[in-house]
Amino acid sequence: AHNLALVRHMALNLIRLDTSIKTSIKTKRLLAATSDEFRAALQGFEAPDEDDDE
Repeated sequence: AHNLALVRHMALNLIRLDTSIKTSIKTKRLLAATSDEFRAALQGFEAPDEDDDE
């Protein structure tokens, strides 16, 4: 349970630090859950291109 709490805390910190859109933490959590691009941006990764099948 302690490990999961640490991961959840780190995820919330990433959401709080994000200033790309000005909205509530609740909305950012929903957006991160449904959007691969937003989640990748929060984590500092580049979102994979949908057209790159090669």
